[in-house]
Amino acid sequence: MAKRLSPDEYVAGLLAGNRFVLSRAITLVESTLPTDRELARQLLERVLPHTGRSVRIGITGVPGVGKSTFIEALGMHVVAERGQRLAVLAVDPTSQRSGGSILGDKTRMNQLAAHEHAFIRPSPAGRSLGGVARATREALLLCEAAGYDVIFVETVGVGQSETAVHGMVDFFLLLMLAGAGDELQGVKRGIMEMADAVVITKADSGNELAARRARREYQGALQLFPHAASGWASVARTCSALTGEGVAGVWEEIGRYLALTQPNGFFDQRRREQNLQWLQQSVREALEERFYARPEVARRLPALRELVEQGRTSAFGAAEELLGLGDA
Repeated sequence: MAKRLSPDEYVAGLLAGNRFVLSRAITLVESTLPTDRELARQLLERVLPHTGRSVRIGITGVPGVGKSTFIEALGMHVVAERGQRLAVLAVDPTSQRSGGSILGDKTRMNQLAAHEHAFIRPSPAGRSLGGVARATREALLLCEAAGYDVIFVETVGVGQSETAVHGMVDFFLLLMLAGAGDELQGVKRGIMEMADAVVITKADSGNELAARRARREYQGALQLFPHAASGWASVARTCSALTGEGVAGVWEEIGRYLALTQPNGFFDQRRREQNLQWLQQSVREALEERFYARPEVARRLPALRELVEQGRTSAFGAAEELLGLGDA
């Protein structure tokens, strides 16, 4: 078993950009053990002055969109063409059920994973979305303290995970496919509204015309949404991660967004709002964990679950009883 690091050793290793120490620090913040949580809290407090200097980019996409291939292509542009350091994190609430996780993506992103300026970290499996999101937020801060200039936060699961990622990034990318029937069917309005850019992937191998048509359709749809408070008008682009065509253009859109939102104050305002959202969510998660950990709640919960499942008592009534136990 590896020797337990002290707070000083964690901080020194992180600020030196030591990837081994970074990996151990992320494992620490993922832990639910009380002793680890206290050490993680101390560590995060000490590195906080060294965070906040990266560009945080959220990436989500429909199944089969080629997300890992796109992430590798854009990631290699960041580390090889621009000479920046990149960390890739994931929010994956579904990995225990589906087996889908960035662990598999990491094996497909061989070139990026091997690059000395890239760090790829799988998300924890078998946890609630809230727990996974919390661990990812804390991992993001640790990566910033370790000197990573750009952080990709990937949604591996579907549904709520997009909202969780949108709440921790500066720019949100939605990856879509062309040539799959009506391009706008099956796309949730909420996800479209969150997107700062829609990227039509796989614009290659004879699919270029369909990709350009899809881009026009998405651009038209994006123009129907109200203007964002940032002043940014969301854009749609085509891209081939296979050939590299359009990859630099996606990065240019991110640069244009930063050139708009950093001078006008929106960038910093959004970061401050996210910090407050993280506080509120952290309080909710801590209250829920402590509530279910109470022995009297743990004893009564299985019977109440069965009664609710069988329709013999209402969920509201069962909740009130449990809350009464928690207050006792």
